[in-house]
Amino acid sequence: MKNSVLAVLILSFMIFSCRKDDKIDTSPDLKLQFSTDSLLFDTVFTSSGTTNRVLKIFNYNKNSVLVTSLKLAGGTASSFKININGVAADALENIKIRGNDSIYVFVKAFINPNSVNSPFLVEDELQININGNQQKIPIAAYGQNAVYLNKAEINNNTTFLKGKPYIIYDYAIVNPNVVLTVNPGARIYFHKDAKLFISGTLNATGTLTDSITFTSDRTERIYDDEPGQWEGLHFLRPSINNKINFAVVKNALAGIRVDSLSNNTNPKLLITNSIIKNHEVAGVLGYTASITAINNLIYNCGQYLMIGLYGGDYNFYQNTLANFNFNFPRKTPSVYFSDNLNGDANKIYALKAQFFNNIIYGSLQKELDFDKKGNLAFVTDFQNNDIKTDKPDLGPINIYNEDPLFLNSRRENYQIPSNSGIHGKGKDLSTNIYFNDYLNKDLTGKTRVFPSSLGCYEK
Repeated sequence: MKNSVLAVLILSFMIFSCRKDDKIDTSPDLKLQFSTDSLLFDTVFTSSGTTNRVLKIFNYNKNSVLVTSLKLAGGTASSFKININGVAADALENIKIRGNDSIYVFVKAFINPNSVNSPFLVEDELQININGNQQKIPIAAYGQNAVYLNKAEINNNTTFLKGKPYIIYDYAIVNPNVVLTVNPGARIYFHKDAKLFISGTLNATGTLTDSITFTSDRTERIYDDEPGQWEGLHFLRPSINNKINFAVVKNALAGIRVDSLSNNTNPKLLITNSIIKNHEVAGVLGYTASITAINNLIYNCGQYLMIGLYGGDYNFYQNTLANFNFNFPRKTPSVYFSDNLNGDANKIYALKAQFFNNIIYGSLQKELDFDKKGNLAFVTDFQNNDIKTDKPDLGPINIYNEDPLFLNSRRENYQIPSNSGIHGKGKDLSTNIYFNDYLNKDLTGKTRVFPSSLGCYEK
């Protein structure tokens, strides 16, 4: 009997509670609250979707409310799509929000292409109707038309222009004996895990005022400094005479990979006046490669800024290599060279590494290391560099463990103040074959006077 009475009491309480909770407040004065007063998207490439923007709608009243309709003003023609508590629709009706509860609205942008080169504004609004009143949340995005390449083979000489960006899915390959020219101001974006193979020639020549960009197609701010979003630029064995000047290469697995020595007297890759940053494994990766690098800023990569494996021919002049890794741990030196392949003493190739007037600095005690296992030539000609190391054994002509006093490494400002000890310490490179084209000015276009400041920035 006692159990029966208790059961009736519990059931009565549950019914009463449900009835109380189910009371709908119909007051015309009732207002909902929102987690934000507008939904704004970063630049959205046409024909591509975005990540969700989230709107949370709160009912701070004690009783339930009934949203008679929640919809996009643009309806089915809208460039935005909504999902309300797991239901995808352009509009939903009679949505109940319990007292002191909330619902989620997820919004994505899908913008159709048009003929405009510059970014264009796309707008709509979310309309929430309740008790005869309407509340609105503006939605806006900038659409950007693009040229899309998916598993694309470039078989004829081609020029990428400034204007519409280029978006590569999966891969694009520049075939042998073909030149891909990238004009100043061109932007090349890569979808997840995409890459650009070069078996022919890449001639990417930006200018001081109009640089070239190679990066991920995720334009949201949260991805600005996210490494590993695409695979990188990969120069294959048949490739020749490649040049990259005034470019930004960022957020890849390995930003630049070169797989072989040159097939002629030119370096396989000449990279100048460029910024290489935020790569998951390496900024520059060489396998028995021929790379000449001048006036570059290479910084903040997950493992290596520059790694040369299995020998090769590397010439670095007036570069700043800085690795502080504020967002992820690192145990590897910033710069590393070996004459072997993965520690195999039976796979040996000669190495020549010539470094003049560079800064090699970072958060570790040892930012430069070598691994020699064979009896072939292993030439390490390092002169007038500032090197952070626990073994200052490359000769007295270098500076060891001198803090360059970067202006603000956390804000990616690697220029050098006037009181830094690396000014006026550079080797005279005025007779170098690259002097007139590259070495006579620093990364900002300032005239370089010898003895120069070390690194890519002149005093």
